[in-house]
This record gives sequence, C-alpha cells and structure tokens, in this order.
Amino acid sequence: MRRVVISGMVGNGLEWYDFALYGQFAPIIAKHFFPNDGTPDGELLSLIATYGAFAAGFAMRPLGAILFGHIGDRYGRKLSLTIAILMMAIPTACIGLLPTYEQIGLMAPVLLTLIRLLQGLSLGGEFSGSIAFIVEHSKDRHRGLAGSASMASLVAGMLLGSLVATLTAAAMTEADLHEWGWRIPFVLGLLIGFVGFYIRHHTEESPKYMEAKEAGSLSSTPLRDAFTKYLGPMAQGVGIYLTVTLPFYILTVFMISYLAQVLGHSMEDALLLNSITMVFMLPIIVGSAWWSDRHGRKGILRASAVALLLLAYPIFLMLNSGSFFVILAGLLLYALINGAFLGPVPAVLVELFPTAIRSTAMAVSYNIAGALFGGTAPIVSTWLIRETGDPKVVAFYLMASAALTLVTLKFFRDRYNEDLV
Repeated sequence: MRRVVISGMVGNGLEWYDFALYGQFAPIIAKHFFPNDGTPDGELLSLIATYGAFAAGFAMRPLGAILFGHIGDRYGRKLSLTIAILMMAIPTACIGLLPTYEQIGLMAPVLLTLIRLLQGLSLGGEFSGSIAFIVEHSKDRHRGLAGSASMASLVAGMLLGSLVATLTAAAMTEADLHEWGWRIPFVLGLLIGFVGFYIRHHTEESPKYMEAKEAGSLSSTPLRDAFTKYLGPMAQGVGIYLTVTLPFYILTVFMISYLAQVLGHSMEDALLLNSITMVFMLPIIVGSAWWSDRHGRKGILRASAVALLLLAYPIFLMLNSGSFFVILAGLLLYALINGAFLGPVPAVLVELFPTAIRSTAMAVSYNIAGALFGGTAPIVSTWLIRETGDPKVVAFYLMASAALTLVTLKFFRDRYNEDLV
C-alpha cells in the first residue's frame, strides 16, 4: 500500500508542480511570450493571454479523460498512469527550453500553447486515474483517507512548485530570474517524472480492477456505458468537483498574480504567502478525509460549501486590507474551507461509479468541471477585475460555485459505509 500511495502521489504531484510553476511565473512568462506596450492595461491583457494558454490545456482534458479513461478501464489503471506521467514530464521540461517571442516571434506563444495542450491531455487521465488506483487498493473503512493522498499530492506538488520558485527567486537577482532563472524549475520536472515512472512501473495493478477482469465484468465500451447508464452520477460529480477546482485554482494559480500585480505586493511576499497557505492546507485535507471515513462525506462537503458561500466576500476584504498579516489570515481561512472540502472528494468520486467504468466516468466528470471552471478561473477572474474595476469581485464568482454545489449535494447519496462494486 505504501508503494501504491507513493506511486500515485509522485506522478500526480508532478502534474501540479508544473501547474504551480506556470502560475508562479505567469507575469514573467507573459513578458517573454506575450509582449505588451508597458502600460498597466497592456500588462493586464498580456497576463490574460498567458492565462489563456493555461486554459487551453484544460480544453484538452475531456479528450484526455476519454483516452486515458478508456485505457484504464480496458487495459488497466497501471498502464494508463505510466503513459500519463511521461506525457507530462517531457513537455514540462520543454517549457523551460522554449525560445521567447523576441527570439522566434509568433512561434513562441504557439509552441507554448501546444505544450499546454499536450499537458492537458495527460492531466485528463492522471489525476482521476491516480484516485481510482489508490482508493481501489485501500480497505473500505479507509477509502477517504487513502483518497486524500491524491489531494494531498495535488497540494504538495503545488507547494513544491511554489517553494522551488521561491528559492530560485531568492538565489539570484531579479534581472537574472526574469532573463533565464525561471526556466530552471521547469527542467527539473523531468527528474521528478522519471522517478514517478520507475515507481509506477514496479507497482501492482489495482485489485478491484483485477477482480472485475477475472469475473469478466469489464466494459468493452466504458464511455458509452458511462453516458447511457450513469449520466446522473456524472452530473453529480461535475457539481461537486466545481467547488474543488474553481476555488483551488483561484488560490494556487491566480492568487500570486492577484497579490503581486492587482494589489501591488512584491513577488517575494506573494510567493511566501502562497507557500505558507499550501503548508497549512495539507493537514486540513487529510484530517477532513479521516473525519469523512467515520462520519460520512456529505456533511463535511455541505458545511464547507456553506462556509465558502458566507465567507468568500469577507476573505477578499481581508486580502485587500494592505496588511501582510491580515492577508495571511484571509488566505489561511480560505485554505481551511477549501482543504476541508477537498479531503473527502476523491472517495466520493470513486464511490459514485462501479469498477467496470469507474476510470472513464470519473475522468470525464472531473475534467468537465476542470475544463469549464478550473482552467478558466484565472482568466475569468482577471477579466472580471478588469471589467468591473473591483478587485473583490472574484468573491462573487466563488459564492456562485458554492451555491451550485449545494444544489448538487441535495441529490447526492452518501456511500461512505458501502462496499465498492
């Protein structure tokens, strides 16, 4: 079980390590690949274009969900995850090697976008595949806690990216960081990828999957069966995951630029605040999952969604206070709410579907929510601020997501104390 958890966490962490780096260095990437006229409005438009390339990767995730979900349900979770990690590690390193707009012109943003598309394809199968793989190995009474390893690795990957970015920024002058230093963390992702590949290659297949295979109950058309037989649970998966993906990407990807460019704080302070927040969120995720194994998933999901609905605006008032410690308190409150919601979700997604079509149905549900709301969160948030002139407007976007999830939870049946089928 230890090897299973590590294999899932390393590979999954790499995915989010890269996404964190892209968020941390978005202002620098914007200058190198989407040049502007130097005015505040021009810089904001350049940042929007950078987030557009980020969102483009998410557009590929539903296709990745279909591809890797099919591989996972037809040929095994292990094969799907092994392919996915290589398809993430190599493009991550390529970002660190890309020529800039100044060097090759329009081809620079085109190549950057193509790399994001390839990474999005990989991510479409990686995260949901790792959740199924880990939870299917676990004992029934520990499914929530086991599944939280996937969410913890998500945060750990983001944290690692933030820490590497912070250390890189601290180790060199700002001029060197902007010129070439930002590339180093991306290239290092290749090493993480090969470690994850080795571990996954030497890990056993999911026992639940092998039982279904030996019983002859696997589906030959998992995508069709998912949409024809489990459309309701898939819709519930989308509605529940909405309040994972939108708040999480606002916190981990958008917040750096929000603090540095919109509110005018230094990049060093923004990175430090982000790192502290990620460290704080990790035990919250694990503790929330542990609680859900004993008392059920639905209650803690509902409580977290209500808290986000009521406290999103006060949190953004704190973020706009101008005080480092008030901002930190606001971010920690945000992380508490988001982390408590994240913990039980992997087990919820696994419990919604049977083994025969689980990999596909989970991947499609998760990636629809991710593509529509997660990948677009930074660009929509930036656009809302630009159109309204109000830096607190993002709070209303978060409140809307919480409201939709609360409606979804009215139709959700908790299966935390039932056996997996």
